[in-house]
Amino acid sequence: MWPVLLHSFPYVQPHHRYSLIDYFLKYFLFLCNLVFTVLGLVVLGLGMWGLISKESFAQEKIGSIGTDPMLILVTLGFVLTLLCLSGCVGALRENCSLLKLFSAAVLVLITAQVLVAIMAYSLGDQVGGYLRSGMLAAMVRYQDDLDLRFITDEIQSNLQCCGADNYRDWEINIYYNCSAPGVLACGVPATCCVDPLENGTVWNSQCGVGAQQLDEFTAQSVIFLGGCLGGISRWIEQHEGLIGTVGIVVLGVQILTVIKHNFQFF
Repeated sequence: MWPVLLHSFPYVQPHHRYSLIDYFLKYFLFLCNLVFTVLGLVVLGLGMWGLISKESFAQEKIGSIGTDPMLILVTLGFVLTLLCLSGCVGALRENCSLLKLFSAAVLVLITAQVLVAIMAYSLGDQVGGYLRSGMLAAMVRYQDDLDLRFITDEIQSNLQCCGADNYRDWEINIYYNCSAPGVLACGVPATCCVDPLENGTVWNSQCGVGAQQLDEFTAQSVIFLGGCLGGISRWIEQHEGLIGTVGIVVLGVQILTVIKHNFQFF
């Protein structure tokens, strides 16, 4: 009688029995997608916070919002959240449409990452030039762009460096140029200072005033002399093992996700 019932109801499928490995992979991939979903929401939140704090939605600024760097974070966070959320729901509910969409998007990401890695390796000598140009451009607009100012300050304070090649690069900025009329003339930002805290508690924004006029021997006790390009290179060399491991793990999870979704659920 059972075969007759199955024949009468062709949509009835025998229940698929999952192995322990199947359950592990399913919930492991769900967890990975959930983590990246949260990461996407954090990036999206940071981007929105940046836009709101700078009043980018104000009527007088809304016309130039397309050039705001915070928009990159908003777009990246939104796409990452949407993509990983579809992976979460698709993996948990075994929804073929969502999993196909997710797998296609991950394949595009894997291809893009491989292409970027190949280009970075083949253009290794030019990458330094691009970084230097970007750093100098950020220094030129340091006082006028809050985003570039924040990024520059973070790089200088965390890497303990000053300027692109050395501290005298700050002469490229119209406010820190020695011919400038203001108090900042011939100075450097406070994030270049060895000890920017006055008495260890109060931030001294004037600690770099006149630093460009000092010789290197005298300046080394006040500010960091080395440029940030060298600091970035040293940081990469010191953490190349960690960077490589993280890259391999992320790429491996992406490949495993595509394989799992295609061969298990499809």
